[in-house]
Amino acid sequence: MNKLTILPAALAAALALTACNDSGQTEPGTADEKPIPTDSTGMDRYISQPLVSHIYTADPSAHVFNNRIYIYPSHDTATGTPENDNGDHFNMMDYHILSMDAVGGQVTDHGVALSIKDIPWAGRQLWAPDAAFANGTYFLYFPVKDKQDVFRIGVATSAKPEGPFVAEKEPIKGSYSIDPTVFKDDNGSYYMYFGGIWGGQLQRWDNNKYDSAGKLRKGDETAILPRIAKLSADMKSFAEPVKEIRILDSAGNLFKEKDNDKRFFEAAWMHKYKGKYYFSYSTGDTHNLVYATGDSPYGPFTYRGVFLLPVEGWTNHHSIIEKDGKWFLFYHDVQLSGKTHLRNVKVTELKYNEDGTIQPIKAQKDLQ
Repeated sequence: MNKLTILPAALAAALALTACNDSGQTEPGTADEKPIPTDSTGMDRYISQPLVSHIYTADPSAHVFNNRIYIYPSHDTATGTPENDNGDHFNMMDYHILSMDAVGGQVTDHGVALSIKDIPWAGRQLWAPDAAFANGTYFLYFPVKDKQDVFRIGVATSAKPEGPFVAEKEPIKGSYSIDPTVFKDDNGSYYMYFGGIWGGQLQRWDNNKYDSAGKLRKGDETAILPRIAKLSADMKSFAEPVKEIRILDSAGNLFKEKDNDKRFFEAAWMHKYKGKYYFSYSTGDTHNLVYATGDSPYGPFTYRGVFLLPVEGWTNHHSIIEKDGKWFLFYHDVQLSGKTHLRNVKVTELKYNEDGTIQPIKAQKDLQ
């Protein structure tokens, strides 16, 4: 069943402006997947509407390739797996890539770009991906648990930004945890940022060594740090050992785990604005999207503040791009389903102040 056919009429009419499934592929219509009832005034609560509504999507990594916006999201489905803190209910099985000429334009779903069954080393849970272009090739980076149920990061290639992609036979050597994002610096170097605590397993890694008994930090302990590695010229391997990224407060101190409204949880993203490096991420259990700035892709980065307040759902995951002279934030919430594991991607304009700080965004309007 195509979800556009089961939306309330007012919501369906508005979403039709941007929601378009050109692939003709639909999802099974189960009770768990049907959008919750929404009245015609409910849409006014949100500053933006879902980009597509025929499938559930999350964790949007957006890029501009060939002057067109391509979005690489997770593909949420209802698996029936009970929810837990490890995220076992997020059991994604494939990726659909979306594209549009400009924000506000018609959105194309290019169909399945990569399926878990076509990744030789994969076990389960195909989580948030990212993409890059180099050497005339498009690269799709993805986390998935291997046959031993340990998250690793894989890479797949295609001649087209929308795929289909062909996965390498093994994960990237030395990779681990989740949420890879790849940043191209002005000198042509590429860096991968990654990591996520709790279900993302980052707490099991110390000095790049795995400990299955690794535990989350306690409140007064220094918070776990995200990771970075420069990519080799082939874009399929690390050119150096994985390093930690230091995120500091205004006094130059590392955050502690109890600073969970500021410390790193998951969902790293890197962009550059007026010569500064902006490292942004999710605080996870406190639901903020925050950012820190620095003078090197390796950091250290100084915390600057929240740029997207909590949305409906649980944690958030985002990307930031520039297109046609404007900056845009891609993110997700649960407007269509009301369920934390059935999300929908959105976009809104991102604005900077004169001093380079980002103007905070509230994704839901106050109701009078």
